[in-house]
Formats: sequence, structure tokens, C-alpha cells
Amino acid sequence: MPEFTYVARDAQGQKVAGTLEAATQREVLSTLAGRELFPVHVETQSAIDRTGHVGRVPPQLLATTLSQLADLLRSGVPLLRALEVLRKQTSHRTLREVLGLVHRQVEEGATLAEAMRRYQRVFGEMTVSMVRAGGEGGFLEEALTRVAEFTEAQEDLKSRTLGAIAYPCFLAVVGAVVVIVLLVFFMPKFDTLFETMRERGELPVLTEVLLATSDLAWRWSLGILGGLLLGAWFLWQWQRTEQGRVWRDLIKLRLPLGGPIFRNLAVARFCRVLGTLLHNGVPILRSLEISADATGNRVLSEAIQNATENVTAGAALAGPLGACPHFPDAVVEMIAVAEESNTLEPVLLDIANSLERRTWRQLDLAVRLLEPIMLLVLASIVLVLVIALLLPVLKMSTTIRM
Repeated sequence: MPEFTYVARDAQGQKVAGTLEAATQREVLSTLAGRELFPVHVETQSAIDRTGHVGRVPPQLLATTLSQLADLLRSGVPLLRALEVLRKQTSHRTLREVLGLVHRQVEEGATLAEAMRRYQRVFGEMTVSMVRAGGEGGFLEEALTRVAEFTEAQEDLKSRTLGAIAYPCFLAVVGAVVVIVLLVFFMPKFDTLFETMRERGELPVLTEVLLATSDLAWRWSLGILGGLLLGAWFLWQWQRTEQGRVWRDLIKLRLPLGGPIFRNLAVARFCRVLGTLLHNGVPILRSLEISADATGNRVLSEAIQNATENVTAGAALAGPLGACPHFPDAVVEMIAVAEESNTLEPVLLDIANSLERRTWRQLDLAVRLLEPIMLLVLASIVLVLVIALLLPVLKMSTTIRM
């Protein structure tokens, strides 16, 4: 039987809210009338209201919504009215439903941060913390604007990164497909042609090796494919464990070409989140907990958690960060100087901006180098296959002339 939420008023005019199980909305109205309640609003309670689990909302859409909410509040529109306006104008189903539920909880007396916390999967822990700090400190509009700007900056960096590596990934896939097609479907057709030369022992070693590899790939193609898929599945399951995540993040930091890029992106996220939270009045311990998760890297997150313990004991932040070999020395020194001069918030934001600019230059250079390298590797593989096929032909033609 479905559940319905209702808002009603009693005989004294007091607002009453709750839920009822009923077959139809008409039955809910009848029940309320029997309790001498006058219904104001009755609707079916959604699944996300009962469980608190919702789908994801695109970060760019969420940033736009938070920015619009800040603009409405800054223009003097009451919070409930602003939430209702945003709910009506959004076309995203999940966001529209979540905004309606947040509106209802605020109407029942909850703060905006308390209402958002229940749907933290949509808004994120950083947004909830900054909204709470903004609500308590009287700068809610500024906090919402900063969250929106931060989300847009992160999405812009992510889209630029994905756009940069899209073409190299495409080249890698095309190269793999070409090599597999040549080995599995093209090379076996020459096996019978070179059978006589193989019996005489005149077949070049390179050709013999490629024909044997092709024959193995053809005969055991299903087994090889199944083994690769099974291995990929086990690897995927293992990297979802805590130990697997740590090893995966450690490998990412130690990659010859991509390691500095992954490290700088993670450190930049940490500095930007921490600086933004501190600037908006969130306590430093809570800010460190949130920014540790924001790095997206278990190795760096563990170093930040150790730093949090030191800060709790009254020590400085830079010391334990410097103990981690993956934190850049320059960043640690800048944080140490900023702590001494009490300018930690702006310095952290400056570090994030500098690291993001440097990372983008490194990524651009890596992509520029990766494209010709992949093309060269692909051309070399095809050249080896062609040479392996031409060598026996040239040898046969030389024998015929003699």
C-alpha cells in the first residue's frame, strides 16, 4: 500500500505534518477529516523520501542551481520561495524531486544545511558543510556562490582532461583492433602458401614466429578472450577493495609520465577544497576531513589524515604533509610559511590555481608526445607484419631466378 505525506492544520490552526498508508488520496483526505484535520498538501511519498537514496545530478547542473539560489536570496527572495522557483524551472527529474523534499523540510523548520545533508549524495559533503557555515555565519549567499564556482572549476578541469586524452585513447583502441585483425584473420591465409618453404627450412624466423603467433591466436581465440575478460573482472573486483584502491592510487602516483599529473591534480583538489572551506568559516579539523576525501587518492588522503591528528594535538599542518614523499616540497614550504603568517586560506587557493595551470601544461605536453609515439608504435607493428610477409616472397622470387 502506498504512503502519502501530508501537511494539515488542526482546529487551533497549528500546522501538522506526517505520513499515512492508504490505497488512494481520497482515503487519506477521509482519514484526515476523521481526525479533525484540514489538509493543506497531500502527495505520494517518493522512494527517495523513504530511503534517502537518490540518483546523481550532473555537477554542472547542480552548480547552476546553487548559483541561481544565491542570486535569488541576494535579491531578497525568501528561501522557501526561491526553492520553489528552482524546483519548478528545472527539467531534471531527480533534482526537481530533491528540491521539493528540501523545500518541505525547510518549511517544517529544518535549516537548509540540515535538509541538504539528508541528500548528501546529490549535494556533496563539501556543499553541506559550506552551507552550514554560511547559514550560521550570515553569509549563505556567498557560500552558495563559492560552491557553485568551485564545482564549475572542477568540472571544467575534468572536461579539459578527458578531452585531451580522448584522441590517444582512440588511437590505442584502433591500433589494438588493427593488430588483432591482422594476426587472427589475415596472417593465417599465408600459412599454406609458405608450407613448402617451412618443410625445406627456408622460412625466415620472423615469419615463422608471426605465423605461430597467429595460429595460436586463431586456435585459442575464445580461451584467450575468456582469460582476458576473467582477468579484467578479477582485477576490477580487487581494485574495489581497500587494499586494491591503495595499490591503484600508489601506481598512479608512480607512473613515469602520468604520475606527476595525477599527483598535482590530487594536491590541487586538496588545496582548493581546504582553502574554500576555511575561507567560508568551516572549522579546520572538519575542513581537513572533507578535503582528505576530495583528493581522490588513498595515499595522499592517509597523509592528510595523519596531519589532521597532528593538528588536533596542536601541531602545524606542514610537518606531516612533508613526511609524505608524494607531496611536492614547494607546496609544503608554502603551506608552512602561510601558517606562520596566518594567510593559509588565500595561499591554498593560489597553490591550487598554480598547480592546475602547471598540470594542464604537463598534460598538454604529454598528449602532444603520446600521439606521435602511439602512431609510431602502430606503424612499426604493421611494418613488422608486412616485412614478415614480404621476406618469404622475396626469397622465393630469388630462388626462381636462380
